[in-house]
Amino acid sequence: MKTAFVTGASSGIGRATAVALAEAGFRLVLAGRRRERLEELAQQLAGTPTHLLTFDVRDRAAVETAVQSLPAEFQDVDVLINNAGNAHGLAPIQSGNPQDWDDMLDGNVKGLLYVSKAVLPAMTRRNVGHIINIGSIAGYEAYANGNVYCASKAAVASLTKCMRLDLLPHNIRVAEVNPGAVETEFSEVRFKGDTERAAKVYEGFEPLKAEDVADVIRFMVTRPPHVNVAEVLLLPTAQGAATTIRRS
Repeated sequence: MKTAFVTGASSGIGRATAVALAEAGFRLVLAGRRRERLEELAQQLAGTPTHLLTFDVRDRAAVETAVQSLPAEFQDVDVLINNAGNAHGLAPIQSGNPQDWDDMLDGNVKGLLYVSKAVLPAMTRRNVGHIINIGSIAGYEAYANGNVYCASKAAVASLTKCMRLDLLPHNIRVAEVNPGAVETEFSEVRFKGDTERAAKVYEGFEPLKAEDVADVIRFMVTRPPHVNVAEVLLLPTAQGAATTIRRS
């Protein structure tokens, strides 16, 4: 049985991915900040071997300690899903909140690096592995007031390409999934709990669901070893570009 390590598994795309990979026969390491949600997910996945890790990807020491604590049967990670990340605020650069900037860069970029660094020894030692980084259409198309979030996801795109090159000698596949509009808690976090404003983001069209993204991830990690689906842009049919959406 292969082992998959999913960050941000307590909600949204991470949670849906955990369910999809359990159905595909993976043993799971479920990582997130909200222990009670991870426990609830583990109960839902009864029958699938799971191990829970509670940490914030922005805390390098916590990431290292958590990964080092993995029981023997979970240590040889085959698949890493770097899903944890965030968006905070939607303001022009001149009035942006520096704390929001730090939170996005620390979570979306540095957190991805910290987790990858901690997990990679299990892959490079065996010359096998598969890493999927969750990016965004925002990493390829800048939009007004998206500034630091767009920059953080552009960094993910560049890191993915560089990781693929660096890890090529170790036979490790590295790929990226770039979703467009997905209805999760994303907008509630971006708008700091303003549920009414968050709901308006998805009004008048059918957005992607977390399960749609998870289905693509499951496809990617179940390809034969010689196949790497290196980059996927996944949009709802009603979305033509980052901020171009056909609404009813």
